[in-house]
Amino acid sequence: MKQAGADEEPAFDPSTAPLTSPRVVAELLERFGLRAEKGFGQHFLIAPSVVESVVEAAGVRPDDEVWEVGPGLGVLTRALSARAREVVSVELDARLLPILHATLGGARNVTIVVADALTVDLGRVTPGSRFAANLPYNVGTAVLARLLAAGRFSRLGVLLQREVAERLVATPGSRAYGSLSLLVAHHGRARLVRPVAPGAFVPPPAVTSAVVSIELYPEAVPDPRTFALVRAGFRHRRKTLLANLRLAGIDADAARSALADVGLEARIRAEALDLPTFRALAARLPALDVREGVHS
Repeated sequence: MKQAGADEEPAFDPSTAPLTSPRVVAELLERFGLRAEKGFGQHFLIAPSVVESVVEAAGVRPDDEVWEVGPGLGVLTRALSARAREVVSVELDARLLPILHATLGGARNVTIVVADALTVDLGRVTPGSRFAANLPYNVGTAVLARLLAAGRFSRLGVLLQREVAERLVATPGSRAYGSLSLLVAHHGRARLVRPVAPGAFVPPPAVTSAVVSIELYPEAVPDPRTFALVRAGFRHRRKTLLANLRLAGIDADAARSALADVGLEARIRAEALDLPTFRALAARLPALDVREGVHS
C-alpha cells in the first residue's frame, strides 16, 4: 500500500478546513467556481475572535434555537452549531448551498433555508430564540428592523457597519441619534461590543464594522402612532420639530400647544427628544401616517 510522504499535504476536506483561513476561503470559492458577490453584500468573516464575539453577543446557550442570516461559507454557522440546540440559517444566494453542505458536514442541528431575509416567515421562530449574524451590508438595517418587529427573539448579536452600529446605540443629542436609535430603544437595550477592522473579512469592505448586542424586552409591542411621529420628526434633520410636524400636515397651533404641554420649546429639534418624550408628544397630536420606514 502506498503511503503519503511526509512532505505531502493531506487531502482538502471542507468539513474540517479552517474557514478563518484566507487560503481556505480562496480554495473553496475556486473549487465551487464562485466569488463574493457585491450585489449580495458578501464579505466573508475570517477572524476567529470576531466569530466568538458575535456568538457571545447573542448570548447563545445549549438549549437555544438560533437564527442566522447570510451564513456565507458557514464560519459563524459552525460556531453556533457547536453551542446551540438548533440553528436555522437563512441564505438568499442559492449558489452557496453546495459550499455550505460541504463545510457544515454532518452538523445535524443546522437547517439551511433558501429565502430572502426581508420576506422569510419569522412566525416560524420559536419565541425566545436568539439571533446571531454577520448581516449583509446592503440590507442590514432593514433586516434588523424586521427582527425587532417580529417579537420572537430574546437577544440579537449582529455584525454590521460601524456607522449603523453607532446609530443603534446612540443617545439623544448625539450626531448618530435618529429613528433607528429610537426603534431599538423601544424594543430593547443595545450595547456596542467591539469595532471590527476591514481585514477581518475576505474581501475586506471599505468601512469599519462593529459587533452589537441587543437584549430585547419581552413586553415590547408595536407603537405605530409614536413611530409615525418619530419618522416625521427626523424627515428633515436640519429643520425644527415644529417645522417637520407642519410638513407632515399638523396644524401649527396644535403642534405648538402639544410641544408646550410636554415642556418643549418651539425651536427644538427631534434629535433632542428621548423615547418617553416622543410617546408623550404623540398622545397629544393628531395621528400621522403610520406607514413603515426608518429614515435616520
